[in-house]
Amino acid sequence: METQRQKKIAGVIQKDIVDILQRAAIDGGLKGTLISVSKVAITTDLSIAKIYISIFPVKDAPELLEGIKSNQPLIKHELSQRTKNQLRRVPELLFFLDDSLDYIENIEKSLKGEENPVKNPDLLEKRKKS
Repeated sequence: METQRQKKIAGVIQKDIVDILQRAAIDGGLKGTLISVSKVAITTDLSIAKIYISIFPVKDAPELLEGIKSNQPLIKHELSQRTKNQLRRVPELLFFLDDSLDYIENIEKSLKGEENPVKNPDLLEKRKKS
């Protein structure tokens, strides 16, 4: 269960991280790249922030995530400058790709495609347990 304090800190971090990453992408010459932070989870002792990011176009995501991870100290420093009036200590930042959008897209594809058991009842036979 997340405390109000954790939620508040997560909100502050989320807002600033989006800004930092988006600016870094533009400065790095990645104009058409969209980076969004879908979730920030803070540990109860406030020492670690897990940051889940979505990157579009998806094909660039793994490479960009590596870049973000390798620049973590710089990102943390920038974050500490921005939040020095709100946070006493900036937590350790851990970045993860949020693939929930891909997951949703795959579900939509399967619902529209031939893998739809409602439109193709033969598929149901395969799924029955013998």
